[in-house]
Amino acid sequence: MRTVLSVSLPEKMAKELDALAKATGRNKSDIVKESLGAFLWETKFRKAQARLRAKAKAAGVINEDDVFKAVS
Repeated sequence: MRTVLSVSLPEKMAKELDALAKATGRNKSDIVKESLGAFLWETKFRKAQARLRAKAKAAGVINEDDVFKAVS
């Protein structure tokens, strides 16, 4: 099932989207879907990261070096 969504864009953003669509040979809908998908994924990732931060800190994993040591 698909849902149609109407979005109002500022003029500058609309022009940039048009230019990107023309330059890449893609349609604007596909570009917006891909962008929204990336935004939703990143939002979920940041939420998971926030949930796990306390557990990692309790386990002594504070920075990237600690992560590397834990998985090496």
